[in-house]
Amino acid sequence: MENLIGPQGVTPLLDQPLPGRGAPSWSYGEAFSRNLGLVSAAEQERLRASRVAVVGLGGVGGVDLVALARLGIGKFSIADPDIFEMRNTNRQYGATRSAEGRYKADVMCQIVRDINPEADVRVFREPIGPLNADAFLEGADVLVDGIDAFEIDLRRLLFRKARERGIHALGAGPVGFSTVWVIFGPQGMSFDRYFDLADQMDGVETFVAYVTGMAPSSLQRGYMDLSYLNFEGHTGPSAGLACHLASGVIAAEVLKILLARGRIYTAPIYHQFDAYLGRFVRKRLFGGNRNPLQRIKRRWLVNYIRQRLKSKA
Repeated sequence: MENLIGPQGVTPLLDQPLPGRGAPSWSYGEAFSRNLGLVSAAEQERLRASRVAVVGLGGVGGVDLVALARLGIGKFSIADPDIFEMRNTNRQYGATRSAEGRYKADVMCQIVRDINPEADVRVFREPIGPLNADAFLEGADVLVDGIDAFEIDLRRLLFRKARERGIHALGAGPVGFSTVWVIFGPQGMSFDRYFDLADQMDGVETFVAYVTGMAPSSLQRGYMDLSYLNFEGHTGPSAGLACHLASGVIAAEVLKILLARGRIYTAPIYHQFDAYLGRFVRKRLFGGNRNPLQRIKRRWLVNYIRQRLKSKA
């Protein structure tokens, strides 16, 4: 007989129902009943009927998706063309040994349906671009951005499409041991205007515009070592705990948008919460990235990155 006693004499749980209990039938009402008291029954039904489009399912997007699924959001459109790799382990929700080599979109779809078997999930494994952006956003009530920080062109496309469709678009990023976020509404300052982006800018300039616009306060600057930023490899310091901070922020903001509860602070207002320092900032960035101080920061970081690239050539 196989020995079922685990380390230190602890009997492991078996993957089977307890004696006398069959597999219970699934109920949406019971599964999300603990949300009640924070949302009303009518609001929970609105969440159930809502569709959220999540693009990018890695460090931030995957955790965002799970947080939203546990709110009881009933419909998703999810997109990511990549597969899980071992180097994703420190921060990406779906990155497990069993998931290595599998499409992130397939893995995360399975996770969502394990949480909510009734969930309506549209899966996009091919890269999102001009030919399928409208199909991806079809029927979405809000867009959640989980795209890699270096991929600015896709962001510009999807945020513009969201604005045309009259829906909010937002993303929260991990920066050091903090999360930063900016929300864009159907009216008000646009994504390109806030970040001061233009078609003629090169990759270094667009990346710098994006990261400085997301975190104007730079709370993390005292403990982050920029020498680990690898522009060519599209990598930089990133902690899993910051991804989880980002997912909590996204879930709260999406809930407010879908239920029309409370004020939504849209661009040019930005936010940063640093759990390591215990600091929260919400400020208006007058002029967006055209603010004189922002221009100085951008110029310094562009020169820093270009000098590092030149030294490696």
